This record gives sequence, structure tokens and C-alpha cells, in this order.
Amino acid sequence: MLSWSGLLLFGTLAALANVAGGMLLVSATSQRRNPKFLHYLVALGAGFMLAAIFLEVVPASVNLWSAGPARGEDTLVAPMTLLLGGYLLVQFFEHTLAPHFHFGEETHTEALLKPSAGYAAIGGLMIHTFFDGVSIGAAFQVDFRVGLLIFIAILLHKLPEGFTGASIMLAAGRSESAARWATLAIGAATFIGVFSVSFLHTAFPRVVMYALPFSAGVTLYVAASDLIPEVNHKEERNPLVSVIVFVGVALFYALHRLLEH
Repeated sequence: MLSWSGLLLFGTLAALANVAGGMLLVSATSQRRNPKFLHYLVALGAGFMLAAIFLEVVPASVNLWSAGPARGEDTLVAPMTLLLGGYLLVQFFEHTLAPHFHFGEETHTEALLKPSAGYAAIGGLMIHTFFDGVSIGAAFQVDFRVGLLIFIAILLHKLPEGFTGASIMLAAGRSESAARWATLAIGAATFIGVFSVSFLHTAFPRVVMYALPFSAGVTLYVAASDLIPEVNHKEERNPLVSVIVFVGVALFYALHRLLEH
């Protein structure tokens, strides 16, 4: 179990990555200079996150339930139900409450017709980032190695997340100041997520059994339904973006093996 000071460090780093992504967009010169870098980062993060979910988080979740009081059928059904619930939660927030939201830069002012739609989209993105933090906090409660791998997986898409949040506000006709505040709110949600599950764990040790697979479902949605479609869209003009997904998977496997030893 990671100390509170360690959680403070990793939570702060993840939140700052969100803020940095937003600041990149608000800066006009950065906006012109970095789009290709962000596309590669999205692809790398997608591959790394998918590998982390299927090779680390899902097995860890099943092991937690296997070691718990529930046995037999619940060993698989319960954590997989929680994973599905996390996945569907993001579907609900993104495409029911905030149907105009999508991952990636909003480049047209008509993409979000009303300022209220922009705020709803930011709310959906904050659900993302809150559960990013929950994933980090829950994983560190299981094992430092698991926590470190999940932290790296999530960190890789934090910059594009902040970039997305700021771009949504600008596309909704809000000011640069509003875009900065939205980015700060997204980063704060990450930080709160890290500490909420860690705080609850002290009072309810079994909370990790529920938080880890549920947050894995949220992360799976981000990787498979937000990032991969964005990668496939960019692939039409740059096939190398798709190749970077496999690089992300390979990077996870290499780090996984390295940390085992």
C-alpha cells in the first residue's frame, strides 16, 4: 500500500498533466506546433491502456474476488458486472447527458451549439478523470507495481484529456479564461479520485474490490470507445498513428516484465 505522500505525488502529477494539456491548446503557438505529437500520444496511450486493462487490472480484480468471501460463480460474474457498469456509466454521461461530447479537439464553433452543451461535456470529461484517479488510487492499494503501471497508462492520455477539455470550452464560445478553469476542474477531478478511494479504503478495506473493476470499465471505455476511434480517424491521413497503438501495447509488456524483476 502506497503512503499518503506517495499518493499525493502521483495524484498531483496526473492532475498537472491534465492542466498542461489545456494550457497547450490555449497557447496559439503550441496549438500549431503540437497536433501531430498529440495524435501519437493518443495512440500510444490507447495501446498501453488496453494492455493494462486486460493483462493487469482484470486479472487483479478477479484475484481480489477469488480471495474474498465470495466464491464460485461470483468470482467472475461480480467483477465483470462492475467492469460493464463502469463502461456503461461513461456511455450514459457522454451520449445521454452530454451527447455532443467526443474525444479530440473541437475545431468548429458549431460542434457545440449551446454553451450549456459545453459545460455538460466538461461534466462528462470530469467523470472520466475522476475515475482515472480512482483507478490509480485503487491499483496502488493492490500492489505498487500494479499501481505504477496503471499510473503510466493513465498519464499517457492525460495531456490529450486536458487538450480536449479546453477545446470544448473554446468551441462552445467560452473565453480562454473559461478554458483554463475547465482544465483545472478536470485536473482536480483526477486528484479527488485518487484520494477518495484511498480514504475510503482506510474505513472500508473491501472498497478496492468494487472500485478497481468498476474504474477499469471506465478506463476501457476511454481506450476502446474514445481513443481508438480517434486513432482510426487520424489513420486515414497518417497510417503511422495506428502503428503506435501496437507500440503502446509492446511498451506495457516491456514495463510489465521489467517491474516483475
